[in-house]
Amino acid sequence: MITRTISENIIDIANKMPVITITGPRQSGKTTLAKSLFPNHTYINLELPENMGLATEDAKKFFSLYPGNLILDEVQRAPKLLSYIQVIVDESKQPGQFILTGSENLLLSEKVTQSLAGRTYLSTLLPLSLEELNKANISYQDYLSYIYHGFYPRIYEGNGMDPSQLLPSYIQTYVERDVRQIINIRDLSQFQLFLKLCAGHIGQIINYTSFSKAIGVSDRMLREWFSILEATYIVYPLQPYYKNFKKRLIKSPKLYFYDTGLACSLLGIHDARSLAFHHMQGSLFENFIITELIKRYYNRGIRPNIYFWRENNGIEVDCLIERGNELFPIEIKSTQTFSSSLPTGNLKKVSAIMEDGYHKVRPCLIYGGNFTVNSQGVEVISWKNLDELI
Repeated sequence: MITRTISENIIDIANKMPVITITGPRQSGKTTLAKSLFPNHTYINLELPENMGLATEDAKKFFSLYPGNLILDEVQRAPKLLSYIQVIVDESKQPGQFILTGSENLLLSEKVTQSLAGRTYLSTLLPLSLEELNKANISYQDYLSYIYHGFYPRIYEGNGMDPSQLLPSYIQTYVERDVRQIINIRDLSQFQLFLKLCAGHIGQIINYTSFSKAIGVSDRMLREWFSILEATYIVYPLQPYYKNFKKRLIKSPKLYFYDTGLACSLLGIHDARSLAFHHMQGSLFENFIITELIKRYYNRGIRPNIYFWRENNGIEVDCLIERGNELFPIEIKSTQTFSSSLPTGNLKKVSAIMEDGYHKVRPCLIYGGNFTVNSQGVEVISWKNLDELI
């Protein structure tokens, strides 16, 4: 098993809170992590019909059959259990008594926060990070291979699986099973086309009108579909930063995938070599970097303060990290060769806007090469050295 960075944070919180709720994409390693960190807890999979049936029909009997410390996997399948858990932990006051996991973000969080407010800690486990693979001595020579393979644990554990085998099956199962459990979609081919369109718009402002014309479904329906992709950790909207500055800024989010391998599969990219010549290479590299930064925050129990900046006049930077009174405007370029001619004009313009006496600004450019240098007041950072930003 590859050691997960988030483990330290979860163990620490389990000594203080009665319930730990671990959410994240399907197959991101939630069950494996919970079992390894809490080996003395009884594990119950609520996707099994017999377990879900009992939990749904007679929750009181369920807990009489399973007293003690429990791991409840896919707990959103049996939300009635949450009210009973509230009563149990209020009486026992025992830290780490229940470990809950679920693959649905918004749906699970709403149910958990309503029933277990003040009693649970919400933890997000995303697929493996570059940092975790490095510590496990698993590496590729170039970023193209990381982007193509993605970061789902099954690709790296044991004998592993070829992404061309795993990821199409993942997508098929996701559409036919997970999506249908949330919403009744009559034409699954339209939803699959929607997924592929999302992959083709990585790093772009979400435009429901153009999607609606391409697919032939209403704007309202597309918004609902997008909320499903977000709730199930397929895509995430990177929000714009528009605090405190008197500028006409774009206020719509940009689209990214939680896993670049999944995006490559949807784009029909079948090997890392062909990615090198694909028109989406730059966008996928940008996606790769931003997702890696987000993982580094979640793995330490910190909510990411990561945004982007775009003005109506076209001036933009790909990523903006806020840390206290420090702002880190970041450009992301897939080029593997360092040159003093790397574009930094927008970084300097945005930095000048942000230097308002309150903010300390540190402009950075992350690129696909191997060296980290300072070039004309801009830190040029290798994709291999992202920890320098966190």
